[in-house]
Order: sequence, then C-alpha cells, then structure tokens
Amino acid sequence: MSAQSLLQALSFPYHEPRHGFWGEKTSTLNFCEEDYVMSYYCAEVCNTLTNALFVWLGYKGIRECFKYSHPPIFVVTFAGYLMVGLGSTFFHASLKYPMQLIDELAMIYTTCFMCFSTFTYARSARFSACLGVALVGLAWYITARYYKTKDAQFHQDAYAVLTATVVFSNMWIMERVLRPALSQREESRKGVRSLKVPTTNEMVWQMWVMVATGLSIFLGGYLIWNLDNIYCNTIRKWRHQVGLPWAIVLEGHAWWHLMTGIGAYFYIVWRIWIHRCLDGDEEKFQLDWPSMFSMPEVVRIDDTSDKKHQ
Repeated sequence: MSAQSLLQALSFPYHEPRHGFWGEKTSTLNFCEEDYVMSYYCAEVCNTLTNALFVWLGYKGIRECFKYSHPPIFVVTFAGYLMVGLGSTFFHASLKYPMQLIDELAMIYTTCFMCFSTFTYARSARFSACLGVALVGLAWYITARYYKTKDAQFHQDAYAVLTATVVFSNMWIMERVLRPALSQREESRKGVRSLKVPTTNEMVWQMWVMVATGLSIFLGGYLIWNLDNIYCNTIRKWRHQVGLPWAIVLEGHAWWHLMTGIGAYFYIVWRIWIHRCLDGDEEKFQLDWPSMFSMPEVVRIDDTSDKKHQ
C-alpha cells in the first residue's frame, strides 16, 4: 500500500458547513477555517485549540514573575497575554462580536503595558504617571474608534505601530544604554570576575539571537496567515482532498496563533532580561535558554545550578 493510499485509508471527510451551537455569527471577521465542519459545538476547532499555547505560556510567565520577583508590570503584561488567548478561544469557538473585541483589544492593552515598562524604567514618578495617563488615553482612543468603525485594518495598524515602537526602542536601549553599562561593570570585575557571569558581548549576542528568533517566528506566522487569506479557496480544496485529521496542518490562522504566541512570549522575556541587566542583576539572574526548541526564561543563577546537579 502506498503512503498516499494509507493516508486516505486513515482519513475521514469534513462535515458540510452548517449552523452550530452558538447560533448566527456576529463577528466582523471570519477566517479560512470553515465554520462548524469539525464540531457542532465549536465554530473553528483549530483556531480555538491553538490558543491553549497562549494560556499555557501566559500562566507560565505569571508563575515565573512571582517565583523570581520580577517587576509587577510584567505580571500585568503576562495577564494581558493570557487574556488574548482566552478571548481568542471564545471568539473562534463562537464567532461572536464581544469575544472578538476581547481578543483584539487585549492585544492593544498588552502592548501598552510593554510600552510602559520600556519607557518608564529609571524615570521619575511624575514621568511614569504622565506616560501611564497618556497610554490609557491612547488605549481608550483605539478602543472607541475601533468599536465605532469596526475597521480591522485600523486595529492591525495600531497594533503594528505599538509593537514596532516597543521592539525598536528596546533594540536601541540594548545597544546604546545596556551594552556600555555591562562593559563598565565587566571592567570593574576584572580579576575577581565570577565564572557565572558571561561577558558583555556574550550577553548582548544572546539577546540579539533571542529577539531575532522571536521576530522571525512572529513574522513567519504573519506570512502564513496572509497566504491562508489570499489562497483560501485553493487551500480549502486541498483540505477536503487530504481529509481529517491530516488537513489540520493546512490551517494557516492556527499556525499564526502558535507562531505569534511564541514570538510574543520571546519578546516579553527579552524585555524582562533587559530590565534585570539594567538593574545590574546579571550576577544574580541569567537567561535560561538551553536550546532553540525551548522557551526562554529569566531565572536566578542558583536555580540553574541546582538543575544541573539534579
């Protein structure tokens, strides 16, 4: 029996599109995954289930923030990240407009938290309060305009501008502020330098690799989603030809969830590590990222030493 014949023998067809448990669709967006073709109770099964990654990584991030006493703003950021996953889960399961708003607006609010953590570091309480008010005003404006216009392009543009602002600002901070500070502290440790502390070049290079990996995964997911939109009719035909369960690998928006979830997690952890190094805590903490196939985390150096001895 050929591989193709074996796959066909082990596959089963999609159900015809139908009305489902949640009733009429009220969301302004719909995706290339056909509605209720896998389950009567869930409109888009693949797009729903892949949000479990956001929930898991959001919980993981919050737990690590409490465990290692990272600044509270990152607890709030990971809570927003988790809310994106929950909102998206209910949105894709029901295709209801209120759930769509929770999903999309949580993306804006979480990025605003990242803006706050980036631009208030080592600034006065007055500046932090003013920036906080400005970001609340910006979030309110985006919310009000998006709610009124239901313009998906406006939401995507706002999210892209906020994300780019945070990412490029942190790149600038990493090279123009953090690198000189690390170099100065490295000089002061000469002769008594702990073997636990990497060199400045090693730490900054590791940061660049992490942000490049996260961005590549994020942008790769965006590319797949766009191809899914452009060639939707063709891809749907392929799915029906292949059959379930194998056809789920052709669900482009589901890949977008997985890849943006990983990319966004990388970018939050990257900012935590920059924050710790700006605080001068590189002798107490380190980036624990043993391989490209694992999730990075900022941990106490003693904890990684204990893991190695277990």
